[in-house]
Amino acid sequence: MPGHSTSHTLSRNSHRMGIAALALAVVGLITACGGSGDTPKAEPLDVTILHINDHHSTLENRSRTLQLAAGGAAPVAVAVDAGGFARVTAAISELEKQSVNVLKLHAGDAITGTLYFNRAGADGEADAALMNTVCFDAFTLGNHEFDKGDSGLKGFLDLLRKGTCKTPVLSANVQFGAGSALHPSRAPGYVSPSTVLERGGQKIGVVGLTIAQKTKASSSPDADTQFEDETTAAQREIDRLRATGINKIVLLSHMGYDYDRQVAARLSGVDVVVGGDSHTLLGPDTLRSTGVGSPAGAYPTRTTDKDGKPVCIVQAWEYAQVVGELKVRFNAEGEVTSCTGTPHVLIGDDFSIGGKPATDAEKAALRASAAASGVLRVTPPSAAATSTLQPFKDRVAVFNRTQVAVVPQELCSRRVPGGVGSVDYSRSSAACNAEGSVSLRGGDIQQLVAQAYLDVANARYGGADISLQSGGGVRIPLQGTVTAAQVIQVLPFGNMLFRLDVTGQEVKSMLEDGLEAVYGPGGSTGPYPYTGGLRFDVNAKAAFGQRVSAIEVRNPATGTWGPLDPAKTYKLFVLSFNATGGDGYKTLAAVPAARRLDIGVLDADVFFSFIERQAKDATTGLPVLRRLPVEQYSTRNFSGVN
Repeated sequence: MPGHSTSHTLSRNSHRMGIAALALAVVGLITACGGSGDTPKAEPLDVTILHINDHHSTLENRSRTLQLAAGGAAPVAVAVDAGGFARVTAAISELEKQSVNVLKLHAGDAITGTLYFNRAGADGEADAALMNTVCFDAFTLGNHEFDKGDSGLKGFLDLLRKGTCKTPVLSANVQFGAGSALHPSRAPGYVSPSTVLERGGQKIGVVGLTIAQKTKASSSPDADTQFEDETTAAQREIDRLRATGINKIVLLSHMGYDYDRQVAARLSGVDVVVGGDSHTLLGPDTLRSTGVGSPAGAYPTRTTDKDGKPVCIVQAWEYAQVVGELKVRFNAEGEVTSCTGTPHVLIGDDFSIGGKPATDAEKAALRASAAASGVLRVTPPSAAATSTLQPFKDRVAVFNRTQVAVVPQELCSRRVPGGVGSVDYSRSSAACNAEGSVSLRGGDIQQLVAQAYLDVANARYGGADISLQSGGGVRIPLQGTVTAAQVIQVLPFGNMLFRLDVTGQEVKSMLEDGLEAVYGPGGSTGPYPYTGGLRFDVNAKAAFGQRVSAIEVRNPATGTWGPLDPAKTYKLFVLSFNATGGDGYKTLAAVPAARRLDIGVLDADVFFSFIERQAKDATTGLPVLRRLPVEQYSTRNFSGVN
């Protein structure tokens, strides 16, 4: 019942009611009509929150291997098409129809990470188009939204504002500088501290937060754009919303799972935290047993705020693979009385076993096994979202055929230095394989990739001292005119880059780990360490812990080399695969979370950026890729083979 009707009714009744009766009438009207338009009803409310985070321009689906029952007693390895934004759109649409009072939220880092970000149109154009097939109720700014500076972010938000969705973009702790394209004087209403959503006749405040230190350190916001302490900014906005009578608060946070728990404990009045940034998989142990991954905690994670009131924390992993569904019950005072939910892992049903399509009987058993897991959700992609993606997919395909570089002398691929019989030549020519210098120094393309990470880190991502690339992660040599598709073949695994703060002692241990994985029991050629800004001598016949010596670090400003300082801290740019212990790099896996930063950019895209920075050939106009000077190779002296 509208507010003006309430006032007219009171006016008529006041002539024939005493004061007591009038008071009772007012109470009755407030109960029936919700009082004035600004006052929430004092009633319980059930809310369903559907959410994603950190999709990082991952718009296409991809194959993954799961462990499922195909009719036999034991689970088997099953390949299946999974994830992709068209499945996100479909899942959210299906789940939205099954619930009332739904909030659709995105917790940041929508952009950067695949070729769809900057090779398929304007930066972020594909992401904005696909996000608008969901029409989120709110989106908080992640650190990667600032990768192209404030102007680049403004361009992305312009794209997101196209059409009818007009998704509110939030961050309570960002203050755009006076010269920023997003300063409120130039872009009024583009970014707000919070938004208020009404569901079931009641108001819910959604407050956005962006990780502060990480964004300044590893992204590219304008110099005078500032990031306030997250707790301070959040409490101020929560207090402002509660002062208007809003008693249900969702924090839409891009700060990471661990930090979300810390900040929630310092706040008063927060009810739910929908998070991002740390790419955290939450949920039951069936995520592990089905081969999805190892959950870091429960979905939802239940904790308490500063006043001991319940808070529910969720996150939906990464790369458009999971849609989180959180069901929250609020009592009449706006306090959480229960929260339950499911992290829906999105898959198709095109199952294959041992490289062969599943039979009809196997397919039925596999679907039943997926459903029984409680987390795997068979979801056909949305036709509308698939259609929206198609033109961007076509542009990426055109880009893949584009000539991007000239390589006048073959960049040999050699996983491990040494003689014939000890190495994987990875399709290099016979002439390359016969080069004695390649046997001594290792692969040219492996070394160039390691140097590319270092070069681009110092140009765009807050800087690095050294980089690491394992030899087997680089798959083909390059020579002649090179297409974008060939560059992707060089780095086909789609790894993201991390930056780790490591001591000099940890650097030595890292190198020893890599060499043990090659020369130790059961070793293979893949883990051999190629590094940028770092060189060393190798004795392959020595014992573990004694194979590396004479380690030196290059000063990028002077080009001079100096001994590695065991006590000094160095910034290491490294693939996510190695940073989490892949290829036997146990030392890197043990680096604590406080010293590791997910940069969130694709290895191949970093290599493209490196190529674009090279001098161009006068005839072709294409960048020229050359071998590095021999003194910049990682392995300075190599002796001994397995």
